[in-house]
Amino acid sequence: MSILDLEKLVITYMPPVTFSHPAEGRKYTVTHDDQSGIITVAIGCHYDQSQINPTMRDEVLAEWKPDRGQYILLVTVHVSDGEFDANHAKIRYMIFQRELPLALQAIMHADIPFLGYYPWLLDSPIYVEFTSIYPESNQTLDYGTPRQYL
Repeated sequence: MSILDLEKLVITYMPPVTFSHPAEGRKYTVTHDDQSGIITVAIGCHYDQSQINPTMRDEVLAEWKPDRGQYILLVTVHVSDGEFDANHAKIRYMIFQRELPLALQAIMHADIPFLGYYPWLLDSPIYVEFTSIYPESNQTLDYGTPRQYL
């Protein structure tokens, strides 16, 4: 697993989100700059559309959601809706799998104050939905818990 360089982590809180509220519906938009290595995490009640490149679609989106009496962190990545052929989608899927631990580290480190306020979330499950029209890269996988990424 790659190690997050905290000096290259940029955190943005989008009001009305604060370091402690809300929990339900708290959303993260994670983007990166390949040139500088900077990872940006926007935290809000909605995804930061201004950070999403509609051509690349390489952002990582995550949201705290209630599920059967607990919270889960549901992460979504866009592999292909048909704009990429099956081979390109397979490569994107493999890259997302390789880079997701770094994105999850960025989310956890960006929101350490929030996790301090809700420490039980450290043991909540993280599920990653890879969305694709190709069945081999359209799946939901268990990525452990937030505690693993701190």
